[in-house]
Amino acid sequence: MGIISMLIVGLIVGLLARAIMPGDQKMGIIMTIILGIVGAFVAGYLGSALGLYAPGEGAGWIGSIIGAIIVLFIYGLITKKR
Repeated sequence: MGIISMLIVGLIVGLLARAIMPGDQKMGIIMTIILGIVGAFVAGYLGSALGLYAPGEGAGWIGSIIGAIIVLFIYGLITKKR
C-alpha cells in the first residue's frame, strides 16, 4: 500500500508542479510521477540542509511541490532546444 500511495502522491505533486510552472513540458504520466517523487526528495534534502526538517522527516505537500518545480526548472534548462 505504501508504494501505491507514493505513486499517487508523486502524480499529484508532479501535476501541480507542471501546472504552476510556465511553459510546455512534454512528459508522460511516468515522468510526471518521477518528477513528483524526485521533487519530494529534493525538498526533504534541502529542508534538512536548511534546518527546516528533522533528520528522517519527510517534506510536506508544499515543500514537495516547490522541490518538483526546482527539478522541472533544471530539467527545462537541460533539455532546452537551441
